[in-house]
Amino acid sequence: MSPERVWTVLRGVMAVVILAAVVRQLAASIASALEYGRDLGVTVANFFSFFTILSNVSSAIVLTWAVVWFLTRGRDAGGERRREPRALAIALVSVTTYMVITGVVYNILLRGVELPQGSEPVPWSNEVLHVVAPLFLLADAFVAVRRRPLPWRDTLWVLGFPIAWVIYTLVRGPLVTDPTIGPGYWYPYPFLNPNNPGLVPPGYAGVAVYVVGIAAAIVVVAYGVVWVGRRRAPVDRPVHADR
Repeated sequence: MSPERVWTVLRGVMAVVILAAVVRQLAASIASALEYGRDLGVTVANFFSFFTILSNVSSAIVLTWAVVWFLTRGRDAGGERRREPRALAIALVSVTTYMVITGVVYNILLRGVELPQGSEPVPWSNEVLHVVAPLFLLADAFVAVRRRPLPWRDTLWVLGFPIAWVIYTLVRGPLVTDPTIGPGYWYPYPFLNPNNPGLVPPGYAGVAVYVVGIAAAIVVVAYGVVWVGRRRAPVDRPVHADR
């Protein structure tokens, strides 16, 4: 089996593992909600409001897309290898960036943060979503073949989802009652909660500091992933482009 086929298989396996981890954690969250009499609808909505969950689900979808493309469009009618289409390349850069940020933010800011009773993560699922999957996506940028070199301006596409998510989170936060402890707000992460007494400066100013810092990190990582693709491009020059 060729190296590109091996990596394609690994992409497919990783997509399945990520989805299994998400489903397992969702099942645990639903079970806890039922056990403690919490609002099930709010619990599920909150679950899919975490950047980690959305990033992992998006990664599984994009990895699956990459596998399907390789198997169905990986070669032209003459049997020549094609490079991945631009849309897929942008999607891969995006999910790689999100997953790297997920891994870094979790392991620096959130690992060890005490959670309300009944909200504890499933250990193996937690590690897949915050460690294994981010490392795999990072490796994908360096190892996967047929990566298309992108122009620098395409990094702007990466910012779309995080901006929309932050707006959604800050608008929704004060409108939702936390089903675990009951105050009149809910935010997926403590650094986005303007009511968090640990924020410096306090309130929305503290939230803004974290948002700007993480946004800057997203830009840096996105440029880094695009840079890797551009550096690797000369190795794959014989591959035809697929639009």
